[in-house]
Amino acid sequence: MGAFEITGGKRLRGELIPQGAKNEALQIISATLLTADKVVIKNIPDILDVNNLISLLKDLGVKVEKLSPSDYSFQADNIDLKVLASPEFQKKSSSLRGSIMMVGPLLARYGKAYIARPGGDKIGRRRLDTHFLGFEKLGAQFGYEEETNLFKVHADKKLVGCYMLLDEASVTGTANIIMAAMFATGTTTIYNAACEPYIQQLCRMLNSMGAKISGVGSNLLSIDGVDSLKGCIHTILPDMIEIGSFIGLAAMTKSEITIRNVGYEHLGIIPSVFMRLGIKMERRGDDIYVPAQEHYEIDTFMDGSILTIADAIWPGLTPDLLSVILVVATQAKGSVLIHQKMFESRLFFVDKLIDMGAQIILCDPHRATVIGMNHEHSLKGISMTSPDIRAGVALLIAALSAQGKSTIHNIEQIDRGYQNIDTRLRALGAEIVRK
Repeated sequence: MGAFEITGGKRLRGELIPQGAKNEALQIISATLLTADKVVIKNIPDILDVNNLISLLKDLGVKVEKLSPSDYSFQADNIDLKVLASPEFQKKSSSLRGSIMMVGPLLARYGKAYIARPGGDKIGRRRLDTHFLGFEKLGAQFGYEEETNLFKVHADKKLVGCYMLLDEASVTGTANIIMAAMFATGTTTIYNAACEPYIQQLCRMLNSMGAKISGVGSNLLSIDGVDSLKGCIHTILPDMIEIGSFIGLAAMTKSEITIRNVGYEHLGIIPSVFMRLGIKMERRGDDIYVPAQEHYEIDTFMDGSILTIADAIWPGLTPDLLSVILVVATQAKGSVLIHQKMFESRLFFVDKLIDMGAQIILCDPHRATVIGMNHEHSLKGISMTSPDIRAGVALLIAALSAQGKSTIHNIEQIDRGYQNIDTRLRALGAEIVRK
């Protein structure tokens, strides 16, 4: 298990270019299973979760060619479904939650799919009901074998389009159902669909391949089934979570940082949420410039009450940034209530921040009150362990702002979502060593 050793309290300066979006990449790469033609995907992030998914596709027989450090071609013209049942494939797929995204395309194209129960972050219950309920509405049968830990789905005849109201606006569930419905007879209507930029990108890619999807960008999607899809070239958006992390990093370390090529129109309310924490930033074309700030003050509601920042489905605030926002608030002037609605264990990393000297009250598994210290009392370096991707990078930001040395163990969690993060931060002046 690897570790980062960080000497904090250093101001950083320079430019960062965000990686391709992890969450989009997992969907887009899985979508290459829908066609026998070659698909070229650009701006793929070099991170563990994405690399593991690419490895799984190779095991299935997909021809994968690396065209450049971030560009790949995929051709799924000779898939071996028997591999799905192999113990080796099941073990690999169970360690990656994103492996569930292969089920929809395989069901659409081959009428069956099965995969080991996927793993991923330890952030509480993350049910998969939405995926399989959607498949069943299209005419597939679902089963779970407890002795083999396998999810199985198959269709004895061609899938048939229908109307469905999703029980939750699940991003991965929406993406999986969209892909499963590609070749279904008739029209599939999905209401309460997720409409995150990742879903919009998937729909645009599929339409460029010959799909007929309307309502893109809304929560009501209509999909007319087609006979086949062709190849395409697709470019993945910049990762909005990494962009938000870099904004938080600049504020916590009093650093001057420019974030290049952010795809600003796809960031939603992320910049304005950081601005409500008092962080100054300037949009310069498609770049975000964050100046060095000695202090930043949290806004209040209009009646003077304490600000609450909560996650919500798009176009609300992504839950993946709440860990970073919580850390940033520890050195703000003022107080804020952080409300993590979607996952019941994502705030449990705050004990490490309290050990570093932060003033935080964990109200319950979903809410934490942060009393900012206005950069008057620095956090202190400690040894800690990263519990998941987003908490891991939040702890890294805290360590970079802290006085003294910190050690973060289990950095494989950070590597799952952030590409060469230590190398990129060292280029800005950070003192961080990979052990």
